[in-house]
Amino acid sequence: MSWFESFILGLVQGLTEFLPISSSAHLRLSAAFAGWQDPGAAFTAITQIGTECAVILYFRKDIGRIITAWFRSLTSREARADHDAKMGWLVIVGSIPIGVLGITLQDQIEGPFRDLRLIATTLVVMGLVLGFADFLAARDENGGRHRAGGQRKTLDDLGVRDGLIYGCCQALALVPGVSRSGATISGGLLMGYTRAAAARYSFLLAIPAVLASGIFELKDAGEGHVSWGPTLFATVIAFVVGYAVIAWFMRYISHRSFLPFVIYRIALGLVLFGLVQSGALSPHAGESAG
Repeated sequence: MSWFESFILGLVQGLTEFLPISSSAHLRLSAAFAGWQDPGAAFTAITQIGTECAVILYFRKDIGRIITAWFRSLTSREARADHDAKMGWLVIVGSIPIGVLGITLQDQIEGPFRDLRLIATTLVVMGLVLGFADFLAARDENGGRHRAGGQRKTLDDLGVRDGLIYGCCQALALVPGVSRSGATISGGLLMGYTRAAAARYSFLLAIPAVLASGIFELKDAGEGHVSWGPTLFATVIAFVVGYAVIAWFMRYISHRSFLPFVIYRIALGLVLFGLVQSGALSPHAGESAG
């Protein structure tokens, strides 16, 4: 991998990780459209360490409170009732599904799941799911039917059941094209949470899973056509760009719809279907023969 490729792919990772459009799909497609070799699942996982460091920096005060309260809850029964302590436990609970499936499906993640036909399908299907979930949220915000009590849920309402459902939604992102933020935000909206709450928990929930995945894949860094230098360079680029995107996205969702992302996902998926079906693009474009 050249330094130019690593710069572009790091930029793509940073731009797309937190938007509900799938960073893993965009890394795969960027390489395929440019005629480059697929950077692979290991490169994707390691560069995601950069974007998760951006999350840690952006939410550092929240994370500091959660970690402190969680440690107190280990020795104090009273501390377990604290909202931040419960959030720490719920992030752990929500990380279980992707941890189990990530290990179980490792071969599929690094192989069949990177087929462009599957990516096109997940882009369209999850785009429709996000659109439906966003429609329900907009209807509620505009005075439509609410849950019992009259308002959409906040993170104060989060419990073990919803935490596990969030976790299962996050696990869907093991398939490129689903989008970690898109799946978890959609799940949150469908469960009745506000856009801001769904996005905030989505970002916090991703930290353990992404960091663990990236660290696990470090063993494969420097192998094949992707060397250590370009991988680290792309990770730094992803960190810088990702931080700016988080700041923008959290402001955006407070008063705007996800509709532009829905349209983009569906359009990209249909274009990708057309390119593959016409023979202009191989479903395995850029994949290593070995």
